Amino acid sequence: MASKTVDYSLYLVTDSTPAILGEADLVDVMRQAVEGGATIVQYRDKTSDTAELVRIAKELHKITSAAKVPLLINDRVDVALAAGVEGVHVGQDDLDMKTARKLLGSNAIIGVTANSLEEAVAAARDGADYLGLGTVYATPTKSNAKSIIGTAGVQQILSGLASAGHSAVKTVCIGGVNASNCQRILYQASAPEKALDGIAVVSAIIASSTPRTATQQLQQLIKTPPPFAPASFNPSQTSTPESIIARTPTIIQKLASTQPLCHNMTNLVVQNFAANVALAIGGSPIMSNNGLEAPDLANLKGSLVINMGTTTPETRSNHLAALAAYNAVGGPVLLDPVGAGATAQRREGVKALMAGGYFTVIKGNEGEIRTVAGASGFQQRGVDSGTAQLDLAARAELVRSVARRERNIVLMTGEKDVVSDGTRVVAITNGHALLGAITGSGCALGTTIAAVLAVEREGDRLEAVVAGILMYEIAAERAAEREDVRGPGTFIPAFLDELYTLRNLSRTGQNEWAKSAKIEFL
Repeated sequence: MASKTVDYSLYLVTDSTPAILGEADLVDVMRQAVEGGATIVQYRDKTSDTAELVRIAKELHKITSAAKVPLLINDRVDVALAAGVEGVHVGQDDLDMKTARKLLGSNAIIGVTANSLEEAVAAARDGADYLGLGTVYATPTKSNAKSIIGTAGVQQILSGLASAGHSAVKTVCIGGVNASNCQRILYQASAPEKALDGIAVVSAIIASSTPRTATQQLQQLIKTPPPFAPASFNPSQTSTPESIIARTPTIIQKLASTQPLCHNMTNLVVQNFAANVALAIGGSPIMSNNGLEAPDLANLKGSLVINMGTTTPETRSNHLAALAAYNAVGGPVLLDPVGAGATAQRREGVKALMAGGYFTVIKGNEGEIRTVAGASGFQQRGVDSGTAQLDLAARAELVRSVARRERNIVLMTGEKDVVSDGTRVVAITNGHALLGAITGSGCALGTTIAAVLAVEREGDRLEAVVAGILMYEIAAERAAEREDVRGPGTFIPAFLDELYTLRNLSRTGQNEWAKSAKIEFL
């Protein structure tokens, strides 16, 4: 069977251990999986003797060959030859690719495990038909942290393969892939230059009490875009600073007339201020850190802010539950990784959250965004932004690269805010120093942006984020200019008043305020 005719979309890897298979019969599980839509199967058994491996492989092959589904054997070329199956899959410590090809011939399907770009390029160069990329996430059988590469690592390998001239080699990802995350993995791990060809699963089918149904569900998910994905990831190339400024009041008018739910999972220090900001801009705030409430709230068509201002294991658990609930219905979610680089606990928290779901927007200061990007060699002191270490060009490239990697919007706040969708980069120089003199101004900016996204789900997300920033920062400028403002204490009520004023001006079509915007494309 020629590899170019193979459908790699749903690749099943077997596991005969009691911890995964339980008391089920592997042949029966395989039959149900093939009936449910598994498109290629790998028989993996590290403990049985050769005779038993050949016997079971032949039984499995009767099922797969009848359904025209390729069957591969893990590692054992001798078993593959004896059973007459379509090919093998070899790991980095198994028989080398070239020798496997000599033994099996040119028509055999041979796949290779790759955990790095170097391994992937070498296998593709040696003639692998497909690559198994991972481990994506930790699993009961693959818990070695050094092998965990995440969706970012998979994407990096895919981009590197394309750059090295190996776009034709097929790829699947493996490791912790299941029904709850397969759509997000396919969406985020695929690179613009080269997409994944499928997912490889083990426990999601083998450990299921209903393998056929589990396989059918996975097939349906693979064929369907995730609910949180934009209708088309094709940002308008006609955007200009002028067009964004002109559209901003219209977006704010929509916000004011819709009054979307603003669900904030934020720290206790700023809950009151963030709620008041949400009310001022026309949102309907609820400050709930209880993840059990999230499914009901997510169905109300609002948005979610996850703020790491105070972080504990219990808090993280609630955050992950809420993130899953909003992802399931396509609700916008903003991550504010407050103080992300300050402690090991916070750094681990960022990793866990980003592995646990999709964020529409990630907002933070330079230190926080560098932590999100995976930078090292610096130490963030706390939640304050501190002194900028990167120049404007470097900041622009950082937000662009992270947004491109995560397929979302990334905002780095500072004296000049920089925001990108992975293609376009916009710099904003509005705002006032008094915002930095009050607690929670950054957190409330996240509330504002999330509220705007709740009413712009189908629109240009970058423009929506910029509109929220402009409303927030122009209101701050207007408040600071008032005669009754003498410092932080008088600034807060004036700021809330100006947010409310801009909301009402936009609602009545008085759009002159937006002309104060100071934005540029980088």
